[in-house]
Amino acid sequence: MNYLFLIPAVMLLSTSCCGAKQPTTTDKIVKTDAQETPKPPETVVEEVIEVEEITPKPDTPIVETPVVEDAVDVEETEPETPAKPQTVFDHSIWNNLLQKYVSNDGKVNYKGFKNDRSKLKTYINLLSGNTPTNSWSKNEKLAYWINAYNTLTVDLIVRNYPVKSIKDINDPWKQRLWKLGDKWYNLEEIEHQILRKMNEPRIHFAIVCASYSCPKLANEAYNAEILDTQLTKATKDFLSDKKRNEITPKKVKLSKIFSWFAKDFKQNGSLIDFLNTYSEVKISKNAKKTFKEYIWTLNE
Repeated sequence: MNYLFLIPAVMLLSTSCCGAKQPTTTDKIVKTDAQETPKPPETVVEEVIEVEEITPKPDTPIVETPVVEDAVDVEETEPETPAKPQTVFDHSIWNNLLQKYVSNDGKVNYKGFKNDRSKLKTYINLLSGNTPTNSWSKNEKLAYWINAYNTLTVDLIVRNYPVKSIKDINDPWKQRLWKLGDKWYNLEEIEHQILRKMNEPRIHFAIVCASYSCPKLANEAYNAEILDTQLTKATKDFLSDKKRNEITPKKVKLSKIFSWFAKDFKQNGSLIDFLNTYSEVKISKNAKKTFKEYIWTLNE
């Protein structure tokens, strides 16, 4: 009987121990992992702080700006557009008058010039206020004085128009009617004391004395930038004009311009050498030379 009593007690003790679940090794590991989970690394915050520290503040002046420097370099390396040469004197008013009142063959409408004399005076005033200086090039001076001579000749005719010839005017080349700068000029002085002394014989085919036998008055102003081309054309046109010059290989009948100013055409050789430079006909060095009568009738 005593043994039977002990059996239930043993069983009760065994059940109590097995029902209460004992912590296992696994449970301990889990709990340990949960309890010992590492905190977020503080180094992340430190990295953010470092970035903020090297970022320039808004008030901090920027000493170097590579973008701007690059832009400057590009501009410096780009080829510059050549500057257009500046004209020291504007002859456009005279050019417009010539195109309006002078034909392609050099006939001059003096009546038209007279009716438009206000513009002629405006151009003469410009000439007066802008006389050549030492800084002007030779071509700029030549263009100025050629245009001045032709303008003042037209003005002389207009002052006395109607006339049949420039020679109908008393001392036409000696009248000091125009003040250019601080000096009064006449046509004779401009031609002989200024233009001829510039050692350019082709000026004789550019300046016009308002007469039939003169070279034709060009219907464009002379311009320093293209002066050589203009003077060469004027010379060739005059030599090829059979009313002013008759040229063959063995005989030439020339304008008296070549007689009056012979010295000017012999600067680099003989007169024949000069003629052969611009004539379409090759002239013999032994060609016979004569000169045509000069007709002073007005070139209108």
